[in-house]
Amino acid sequence: MARAGVTVDRLVAAAAELADEAGLANVTLSALARRFGVKDASLYSHVRGLEDLRTRLALYAGGELIDRIAPAVAGHAGKDALAAFAGAYRSYALEHPGRYAATQIRLDQSLVAGSPAMRRTAEITYGMLRAYGLDEPDLTDAVRLLRSTFHGYCALESSGGFGADRDVQASWDKAVNALHLALEHWPRETKREDAGGD
Repeated sequence: MARAGVTVDRLVAAAAELADEAGLANVTLSALARRFGVKDASLYSHVRGLEDLRTRLALYAGGELIDRIAPAVAGHAGKDALAAFAGAYRSYALEHPGRYAATQIRLDQSLVAGSPAMRRTAEITYGMLRAYGLDEPDLTDAVRLLRSTFHGYCALESSGGFGADRDVQASWDKAVNALHLALEHWPRETKREDAGGD
């Protein structure tokens, strides 16, 4: 059935639905045009092309993800904040696999800087890590550790990659606890002092 009134917002929301249903790779302008009952060419009055659509989808999904994380971590610090952050991240990734995949698209840094959702993501993530006493460059290193751990775990879990009898939730809880211990005992970057000489 044709859907009237295509707008950028409706187009991106439909792309998010399609990504979850069929996978991010199957989000195409042709597939969306069929959903709206319009010709492919008519969508170019709303987006510049597929790359533009996927960029908008990445920002949309990133906003949804931080909207899930922010209330979970509010009022918490340390291990409690980390566990809440991790749990919200994982639940979004597993519930919305296509949208989550879109959050992994590499975006132009000017778009990231101009996105309120991406700024909020950075503020909440770095704020949580500063509570562990981290400063740059350790903050960036810690963000990379968390992101790679969460992403890797969610990717393996969603693909059925964990085959052992051990409960997946128990392993997740242990991983989050291990991350907390790593952050508490972080190997701080040390600055070399000039040795000097005669």
